Amino acid sequence: MQRVALIYNPASGQLSSRREAAVQEAVTVLHDAGVQAQAYVTTGAGSATLHARQAVRDGCDTILACGGDGTVHEVLQSIVGTGVALGVIPLGTANALAADLGLITSPAKAARILLLAEPTRVSVGRIHFRDGDGNPSSRYFTVAAGVGADALLMSRLEPRLKRRLGYLLYMIEAFRILVTHGFPLFETVVPANVNAAVRVVDVSQLLAVRVRSFGGALRNLAPGASLRNGKLSLLAFKTRSRMRYMLFLAAVLAGRHTFAREVELLETASVECRAPKGSDDSFFVEADGEVLGSLPARFEVVPHSLTLLVPANAQP
Repeated sequence: MQRVALIYNPASGQLSSRREAAVQEAVTVLHDAGVQAQAYVTTGAGSATLHARQAVRDGCDTILACGGDGTVHEVLQSIVGTGVALGVIPLGTANALAADLGLITSPAKAARILLLAEPTRVSVGRIHFRDGDGNPSSRYFTVAAGVGADALLMSRLEPRLKRRLGYLLYMIEAFRILVTHGFPLFETVVPANVNAAVRVVDVSQLLAVRVRSFGGALRNLAPGASLRNGKLSLLAFKTRSRMRYMLFLAAVLAGRHTFAREVELLETASVECRAPKGSDDSFFVEADGEVLGSLPARFEVVPHSLTLLVPANAQP
């Protein structure tokens, strides 16, 4: 790590008033270690992607995404396929990737940990979808991507309230969805493997997971999921039952969830999702907590495409 760009979102998380000072503390840690470091502030959606792209052109060998999973997601779009390393300093409401890497700490401490971290080549997910104008588009993701209730939840998170209420807003909106949402079914197409033919499964929720732990109560949500894994770990909810959703969520919170006929755990390198013919239902698509568009969608793994700073004791 010699030349570093720190890209931060001044409005990320619940303590946004302290954001600049926290980032400057991380910059000071890097300067004291003899690293050239400069902070760049985002000004709106897509700004972090542009800053990261410029940092790559300017010859930075490392980019530190200072914010939540949304900031990481934007930076990711500019560095997949390059030799530039990605580091994470958690400053957002949702910091799942940082949690998976064991980096839930202060920005200054995270910077010290990252100075000793090992640049590791990992695989990322990629989702193809239709954007708001109906045009084909795609995004890379590191944490998870999904279609169904999780994407609907993300679409309901008003940014101002998210900064004020944090995880409480997630809980409020999740409860509203459990009570009022109809959980309509859509089709997923799972490719054939050596032992089975192509499967077409009707599901109300599909979540492609890439991390071992989301942090907090959501530990080991999808056993086997890992940034080192060359496949997607898929949670497929083959039910419209609110009660089944609630029972599974309760089991996850208790660390006792299992998988059966109605909630299945699949492992595959790719999967496609499409709306049923003649359906009037809207199916949102999200990745790393960012609402992207709608069906049809295809998820895949892009092998060994990202250099990630992995702390010595982390097991992502």
